[in-house]
Formats: sequence, C-alpha cells, structure tokens
Amino acid sequence: MFKRLLIAIVLLGLIVGGIVWFKFFRDDMIAQFMAGAVPPPVPVTVLDVQPQSWEPGFEAVGTAIAARGVDLATESSGLVRSIDFKGNAEVVEDQVLVQIDDRAEKAGLAAGEAALAVALAEASRAETLTTRGVGAANTLESAEAQVESARAQVAQLQAALDARQLRAPFAGVIGIPRVEVGQYVVPGTIYATLQDLDRMYVDFTVPEQQLSSLELGREVTVKTEVGAFDAAGRIIAIEPQVDPNSRLAKVRAEVDNPEGKLLPGQFLRVRVSLPVEEGVIAVPQTAIVSSLYGSYAYVVKAGEGDALTAAQVFVQTGRRNGGQIEVTEGLAAGDRVVTSGQNRLSNGAKVAIDTSVDLSTGE
Repeated sequence: MFKRLLIAIVLLGLIVGGIVWFKFFRDDMIAQFMAGAVPPPVPVTVLDVQPQSWEPGFEAVGTAIAARGVDLATESSGLVRSIDFKGNAEVVEDQVLVQIDDRAEKAGLAAGEAALAVALAEASRAETLTTRGVGAANTLESAEAQVESARAQVAQLQAALDARQLRAPFAGVIGIPRVEVGQYVVPGTIYATLQDLDRMYVDFTVPEQQLSSLELGREVTVKTEVGAFDAAGRIIAIEPQVDPNSRLAKVRAEVDNPEGKLLPGQFLRVRVSLPVEEGVIAVPQTAIVSSLYGSYAYVVKAGEGDALTAAQVFVQTGRRNGGQIEVTEGLAAGDRVVTSGQNRLSNGAKVAIDTSVDLSTGE
C-alpha cells in the first residue's frame, strides 16, 4: 500500500515538473524569437514642407437679405375684387397685383370732372365779360379760384382711385397671396411679399478685434449650410459702432444671385479674405497631433543604410485655412512630414513611404 502511494507521488511530481519545465522552455523560446524579430516598417504618407502663399481670413455666420424686399400692404379699405398674381411669380414694375372695389371712387371722379368742366366754362365766360369791360375783376378771380379748386378735387379723387389698384413698386418675385377675393381689407393689410432676388445683401457680425482688418470693397465668400450655393461678393458697409453688450460690429456684403437660389433669411457661412502672405509654412491638419504635452508632428529622417525613421517634433501652430494649418515653430522648408499613419508611430520607429496615395488629389 505504501509502495503504491510512493509510486503515485513520484509520477505526480514528474508530471508537474514536466509541465513547469515546458512552460519555462516555451517562454524562453518566445523571448528569443521576439528578440531576434525585426518589426516591419510602418507605411505612412509624407509631404515635403515648402513655403507657400497663404490667404488668411476669418469665418463668420450671416443672414441673407434681399437688396430690395418689402411686405406689400393696402393703402385703403374695401372689398378685394381681383387678385392678379400667383405665388412665386415674377412680376414687373408697376404691374397690377390686387384690385379693390373702386366703384364709389370712379363715380366721385366723374362728378369731380363734371364740376371742373362747369368751373372752366364759368371762368371762360367771366374772362370774356372782363375783356369786354362789362364784368368785374373780382368775378374773374373767383371763377379762376373755382377752377383751381375743382382741379385739386379731381386730383384728389384720382389719387383715391389709384389707391384702389395695388401695383408692384419694382420687379421681383412675389410671394403667396395673403388675402382672398371678397375679403374686406383695411389700410396696412399685408397682401404679399415682394423680393428682388437678383442681388442679395449678407449681414454678419465680427468681433471688435477684427475691425481693423476690414475695409469697404474687401472680398468675401458665402455658402449655405444646405444646397450647393456659394458665391463671392464684397463688403459694402461697416457699422460705425460696436455693440457694447456683445462687442460685435455689424458688416454688410453684397453678392450676386442670378439664378435666385439664395433666399432672404437663409443662414450663411461667411469667409472674409485678407491680403495674401508669401513664405508661410503650412501643412495639412492631419499632420498635426494634439496631446496634453502640446502639438507635435512626425518628420521622416534617414536612418542606418536605406532605413527611414520617424522623429517626433513638437510644433507651434497658428491660423487655419480650409484643410491647412500654419506652423510657426518646429518645421522648416525641406522637412518630410508624415500626413497619415501616425497612430502606429513612435519616436524612432522605422517607416516606409506609401506612394500609392496622391496627396494632390486625395486618391
């Protein structure tokens, strides 16, 4: 019994010892293999840093406003007899848009014209008598005064009649009718909106710190958040005061809108262009990595033999323009900066330049 137990203990010890020995043997072989293995170079794309032309500017948000746009309102009260336009139609200047009942005004004008004819006849008779010396001078003066009064009355009645016919003050695109035939309207009732969409204003605000860089005629570009509208224009007005609450100043630019794609009230992204600067070091924004210790980039250096290595370089960045970022310190002309693949890099890592990506086209 004791002999069998001893044999079992010996066998168990041999098995456990073999397992332990195999574990240490395996770990040692893996360590030797990893020590002799050379990691493959990390594929990266690079860009040769060169001084370039830099078009500085700043962004703002703006609102589109028609250069000429009004809410059309009635001038007198009465029943709407006809609406002579359809929503979104293009109208010409002085086109009749709405007709208000004018029968009373036409009757009044006819009576006024008849009274004017009587006054003219009386004045002519008084003048004849005065010329013959059988009429008093004050009679002629009274007759002439009656003529002027009658003419003024006719002009007043004609103006009242004209006010019953609502016309377009300028050419443009008219909106949806807001009144109906048979509706009774009063002075000031808005019946439609009229917008001239050929030219548009863009109102936006800028911080007071940027006012010194603005001037009349400076170029701006605008684009909508939705759709594909973008256009260039120029600043035509700068508010000569700064809002004391927001410290912003209002600026107005003018842009062309020949196809009418831009509508009043739309939200716009505005970029104000500043004078071009030469010799600026700028790289794609993808080349710069931000961390708690600052911004840095990887520069490709020549290593041993034909090997290439990545060197981490801390940089100071400045302005941004589209997909480019200005580098004020850390990079110089001729450096080969890594533009993609940095997530697998470390300082001194071997790299291989991937030429399958054309940085000029992004393909």
